[in-house]
Amino acid sequence: MAEGSSDRIRVLIADDHRMFRDLLRSALAAECEIVAEAEDGETTLATAIRTKPQVILLDVLMPGIGGLAAAHELARKIPGIRILVLSQYCDPEYVREALGEAGVAGYILKTDGAEEILPAIRAVHAGLRYLSPSIAPIVLDQMNRAPSERTETSDNLTKREREVLRLVAEGSTAKDIALRLNISPKTAQVHRDNLKQKLNLRSTAALVRYAIQRKMIRVE
Repeated sequence: MAEGSSDRIRVLIADDHRMFRDLLRSALAAECEIVAEAEDGETTLATAIRTKPQVILLDVLMPGIGGLAAAHELARKIPGIRILVLSQYCDPEYVREALGEAGVAGYILKTDGAEEILPAIRAVHAGLRYLSPSIAPIVLDQMNRAPSERTETSDNLTKREREVLRLVAEGSTAKDIALRLNISPKTAQVHRDNLKQKLNLRSTAALVRYAIQRKMIRVE
């Protein structure tokens, strides 16, 4: 395809690592027009509204608002936008929430090969859903479990978010939560930030009050 062709897919790259954005730009050069780059959630929203890309490559772990919260806002403010998450996290509950409530069109992992990116962009741009081969079996296994084994929700919280909320309310730090749930401290912090966004709460104290009001912890 010639440079500037109208057939080129307009893509916004949203990731807080400049080197990774540069690698993505090179990988996509053959078929995509990179309309802009962003390094945090708020900039992603503002830039997407201004440049109107067809596909957004979105990292869920960026400064500012959480990636899933950004996806919610993007879907609300730019109807028809196609969001492809490019993440290092393969927690099936997180993927299910992204593809469901957050309205994400595809999910691939940063550990996948570079050859995975263009097929994923083509698929979501064509109106399809896309899961990388490395993560699809995990999600399908979760979906095929008995209803009693699936994610439980309350106030649109995933089971993992309820676990994190309970631990936050009990005074656990992000490091404590990471050790208890066998996740990284960064992932624990992402869950805390997403809880605040989803519940429209501004502080840890507000999260604690929320958990107490719903009897998620005992108060002596």
